[in-house]
Amino acid sequence: MHGIGNDFIIINQIDVDYHLSKKIIHQLANRRTGIGFDQMLIIEKSSLEHADFKYRIFNADGSEVAQCGNGARCFFRFIHYHGLSAKKNIVVETKAGILSLFDKDNGMIGVDMGEPIFNHEKIPYQQNSQNDLNLLFNNQKYIFDVISMGNPHAVIKVDDFANINITEISKNLQTSNAFPESVNVGFLKIKNKKEIRLKVYERGSGLTLACGSGACAAAVIAIQNDWVDNPVKVVMDGGELEIFWKNKQSVVMVGPAQIVYEGLIELND
Repeated sequence: MHGIGNDFIIINQIDVDYHLSKKIIHQLANRRTGIGFDQMLIIEKSSLEHADFKYRIFNADGSEVAQCGNGARCFFRFIHYHGLSAKKNIVVETKAGILSLFDKDNGMIGVDMGEPIFNHEKIPYQQNSQNDLNLLFNNQKYIFDVISMGNPHAVIKVDDFANINITEISKNLQTSNAFPESVNVGFLKIKNKKEIRLKVYERGSGLTLACGSGACAAAVIAIQNDWVDNPVKVVMDGGELEIFWKNKQSVVMVGPAQIVYEGLIELND
């Protein structure tokens, strides 16, 4: 499946546990010798009384993460497509907490991503005098904002994407001691008061066509700084999302999700 180019494989583990190791996930993620994906999404039973399902997310390197907004929409579409639930509103358990997923009348899917986290300790971000919300790279200073949408994000406002080494700047931040759990790095360009452009270099996956939580993080930073109005359209290489920061509390993301194909793979091979 994919959500505006951010691609996933979705595995139903409600009735069976495939015991997918980090090594197997990494092998399946290989686009030449495996299936290929940005993230693997797993559906499981939730132990929480008020949650319909448990939603687990693994990056291409096999590491488990807490949040993926584009994946959440695909998760919702998968559940309806396979008749696992007919509810128009589904509540799912994640490592980041509870997510609310809902069907929109126009075929789009909405995700209530919860409130953004600005507390440095909870992001987590370890600030000191050497990394005071800026990065010196090739004699150029890049100022960034830090925020968590259930996973850590550093958002850098740029005038243009040309002549910016997105990969090296991102790796520099991701390996910094300032981000003990690494970080997703977003490069934000303001198009106008209603639209922003965004590229995200994700931890564990690299540069992807889209990132839902990254779009939410960038939109919140842009709205907070009064660079744009609320709601705002976030355009990425794979497509676009609409982000609402409701009453400057909960962030709601709206966008599509599409099934590409289904198949079987022999894990023993």
